[in-house]
Amino acid sequence: MPRDTATSDLQSLSDDALLLLYAHGDAEAARILTGRHLGRIYGFAARLLADRAEAEDVAQEAMLRMWRVAPKWRAGEAQLSTWLYRVTVNLCTDRQRSAHRHRAEALEDVAEPVDESANTEAELMRRERVDALQAALATLPDRQRQAVVLRHIEGLSNPEIAAVLEVGVEAVESLTARGKRALTVALAGQKAALGL
Repeated sequence: MPRDTATSDLQSLSDDALLLLYAHGDAEAARILTGRHLGRIYGFAARLLADRAEAEDVAQEAMLRMWRVAPKWRAGEAQLSTWLYRVTVNLCTDRQRSAHRHRAEALEDVAEPVDESANTEAELMRRERVDALQAALATLPDRQRQAVVLRHIEGLSNPEIAAVLEVGVEAVESLTARGKRALTVALAGQKAALGL
């Protein structure tokens, strides 16, 4: 069977089936799973940590853990995406705890070079909005930030979030509601400046 046809056939398989194929040595199944999940896990970690380098490390570690668990994965017990979000939350929490303990040893943040090609007014406004949202998210308690990001940025349902955070649906509703209220307060003074 030609490679394109085989890849096309694999693309239609579930995460569980692909993980099983990977566990039996199928490198193409691994490539497809990585394509499906790595970007989303990285984005989620970046929103929780507000640090792209740390988020890359977390995303890579989450994927490594997925590869390690592949031979023991029990299809149908949990969705792979939910499991990956849970692992990512745990890894981010561990990093945040470690950062709090070692904050005195941290190096100064180095500003990234400005991309001259993106200096349009619209791009600057978009970047200011993203930065303002990221700063406001950083002020939330960890669980509220996790719930808000999973619900309103990642688009998960409340039952899915409950599974990721290992809490009840009512707790998710409370966390997201309190988080949204806190974000509204944090961003209230910036609406005009951000063009909202």
